[in-house]
Amino acid sequence: MLAQPTPTTGQAPTIKEIPVAFPGLQHVAITVSDLERSTKWYSALFGADPVLDEDEESGTFHHTVYALDGGMLFGLHAHMGAEAGGPADERRAGLDHVSFALPGSTALEEWRDRLDALGIPHGGIKKAHYGSGISFRDPDNIALEYFIAPGT
Repeated sequence: MLAQPTPTTGQAPTIKEIPVAFPGLQHVAITVSDLERSTKWYSALFGADPVLDEDEESGTFHHTVYALDGGMLFGLHAHMGAEAGGPADERRAGLDHVSFALPGSTALEEWRDRLDALGIPHGGIKKAHYGSGISFRDPDNIALEYFIAPGT
């Protein structure tokens, strides 16, 4: 939603004048090329079955949805054969990657071990001044990451 001019000045409010905090993310949905393959892959990764798996009421896509910790939802969409071809590529306009927040280095190591146990290739734990993470890809080449903030 764009900032609207204030009644008294006729100008858009500055950042300091906006009275509400910007909301956090509630869900992320990605388009996949093979819903059955991706559902199996994400079910193994999340260690859970989807909470929703149905055609959307408009009939233009099917969604499979997982409930993650903290109330976040993660969806897989299949657009009834109308998907654009080719694997995901973060160098094109659109999604660069999805990052899952972890509380600290112990959890990061545990998730690295889980990726290894699932046979999911990854780049190992990378440390940087802005935080540490593990990058990996789903079956459609969508870049995913486990991430911890610096000092955790």
